[in-house]
Amino acid sequence: MSRAANPFNPKAVAAVLVVGAGAFLLFLYAIGAGWTGDRMRVTAHANSNALDGYSALVDLLERRGFEVGTSRDQSSREEYDTLLVLTPGIFTDPTVLDDVLQQRRYVGPTIVILPKWMSSPLPDNAPDEARDDWVRLSPGWSPAWFDEIPLFEPLTLGHGGTSGWRGMGLAGNLPDNRIVQAVTEVSGKELFPLITDSEGDLLAGYWNRNGFHPGLANAAGVVFTVDQEDEQDGDLYPLVVVVEPDLMNNYGMADRTRALAAVTLVELAMEDMDVPVVFDLAMPGFGNSENLLTLAFRPPFLAATLCLLLAILVIGWRAFHRFGPPLADIPEMAHGKTQLARNGAALVERTRRWHLLGAPYAAMVATRIAVALNIRETEPDRRDAAIDAVLVQRGADGPGFAASAETLRKARRPAELVRAALALRSLERTLLQ
Repeated sequence: MSRAANPFNPKAVAAVLVVGAGAFLLFLYAIGAGWTGDRMRVTAHANSNALDGYSALVDLLERRGFEVGTSRDQSSREEYDTLLVLTPGIFTDPTVLDDVLQQRRYVGPTIVILPKWMSSPLPDNAPDEARDDWVRLSPGWSPAWFDEIPLFEPLTLGHGGTSGWRGMGLAGNLPDNRIVQAVTEVSGKELFPLITDSEGDLLAGYWNRNGFHPGLANAAGVVFTVDQEDEQDGDLYPLVVVVEPDLMNNYGMADRTRALAAVTLVELAMEDMDVPVVFDLAMPGFGNSENLLTLAFRPPFLAATLCLLLAILVIGWRAFHRFGPPLADIPEMAHGKTQLARNGAALVERTRRWHLLGAPYAAMVATRIAVALNIRETEPDRRDAAIDAVLVQRGADGPGFAASAETLRKARRPAELVRAALALRSLERTLLQ
């Protein structure tokens, strides 16, 4: 015996499987890529055209012949002989930033541009000429993590106004001289100033880690003795800290002098080395995390993935190329009233609830007799009394219906139930014959 032919179209089933598998693979990739849909809008990064972004600096460096790139991969922070530009946000994890700064000491030069602005989308009543990438800036002031980094802890970060800036043979104004971020106190000469404001506060400088950086020292006006230079570490790469981001962001690149100062800072950090400039996008929140899809195709998981794919192909081939429909399984339970009764009896026997059978059977027999004799009483006691009255009229001997039914209801053992049920059945035949 076999079932009817498969009612499903093989092509339709294959299409469903392909779409489902593709959706599952896309889901795995979305988990790794961080497509959550609720990412906070961050515009202070190298790919941003907003005022606090750095796309203008990237374009300017490329036009001047630098090899410039961006990276979403955290592994780029470990690449040797690259100038890494870090643009952390207001709420960057200080532990991550501190680890990168310590790691880069003997890996390559680093520039850290501190955040200052908080950006938000333009309101609904913005002018029609406003572009999609325009934002509204508001002072974010000190980054929340500044005092939590051991390297920056001795410094005092302040905010206020100024009448201009100067440094590296250049001078000018900031985009907004009323909102300026600067290091107002350097207790132990941790930073050597490269750019200061008119009040003498530090806007950009390089870190004093006892490294040999003659170009930076000359630009900062710092003079070392011969003995001090001999003690300096020539393998240590420079760390440049830009405290005032308006010197290098799109807001600042609108001025030629500030643009020249930004390029000069990059050149000094390179120390005459021909190395590529890499802007880190992972720290502002645009990094690529390890996703399950790419991980499945890398050793040592590649072998297991290939075996799984081969097993799927074999199972699919067998499913679509079997010889005829499958044999029909023998039903575990037979259909029909007889089998239903047997199943119910087996359940009662298994649970040993014999005492529950008497009352329903007595009520069922009484109902059949009442219907056959046209007795309209619905109350059980009155109905039983009416049946007994009919038995008396017909001259029946022995116990009446009410007494026999009560005996059946009180029966607890199988033998007692059978005897009482047979007596009730005998009365039924007597009345209905």
